[in-house]
Amino acid sequence: MPRSSSKPADLPTIETRKKALLAELAQLEEQAKAAEVAARDAGRPVLLAALDRIKIAAMGKDEAKAIATAIGTHGGKAIAQHLSSLSSS
Repeated sequence: MPRSSSKPADLPTIETRKKALLAELAQLEEQAKAAEVAARDAGRPVLLAALDRIKIAAMGKDEAKAIATAIGTHGGKAIAQHLSSLSSS
């Protein structure tokens, strides 16, 4: 962190610096939003690639939506563990 100078800053300098920091903060917030959106959908390509490799029996739109919603809500790991427990039963 830079050391503060011994002479006090004048008000216009402070206001200019404040505007610059607020602009930088706004830019960081936009970057954070974009990163969150990307992170929420990061598993899609992997799931679609896996689905392309297997045969899937016919299912209704409601079933497909329920599966997708479960993955979105609980995460892929939890759904995979639950499905694994169903297979071994």
